[in-house]
Amino acid sequence: MKLELENFYKILAPRPAVLISTLDARGRTNAAPFSFVMPVSRTPPLIALALAPQRHTLANIRETREFVVNIASEEILEELWICGKSFPKGVSEIKESGLTERKPKIVKAPGIEQCIGWFECALEFEKETGDHVIVVGRVLNAEVKDEFFREGEFDLLKAKPLMHLGGENFAIPERIARPQK
Repeated sequence: MKLELENFYKILAPRPAVLISTLDARGRTNAAPFSFVMPVSRTPPLIALALAPQRHTLANIRETREFVVNIASEEILEELWICGKSFPKGVSEIKESGLTERKPKIVKAPGIEQCIGWFECALEFEKETGDHVIVVGRVLNAEVKDEFFREGEFDLLKAKPLMHLGGENFAIPERIARPQK
């Protein structure tokens, strides 16, 4: 089946579902879900996000030059969906969804307590690309809940991170595949 080019990304799925939390210049919190996200460098540690230009998230990152990438799990799917609704600027999606702000270690923007892990980031650079803006952040601090990281390995099956398929559809990992030797 030939895909319409504007739908190419739909088969690059699933993608990790994250909540990006930010502050605006007045110190008001914001959180929004995204799945166009990926690591782009280990040294230095960089993560890239593709953000819609009209979102409050991008405006806040431009104002404060920082953000937190919060790794979402199945447990907060409903709250993540609420954070994706269109609220007026200055209304905290974190509070509206019933999620809890988490005190950051380095940046000023809060994390979200109910998430699996957190990357506190400083804006490295941005680049306009088509209908999105690529934001690359330098990871200044990375944390994960203890129960999901053992002996240097992420316990994917226990953490149950949300994986976005598109629209209202998400997947939860249920097994790990390895090549036979």
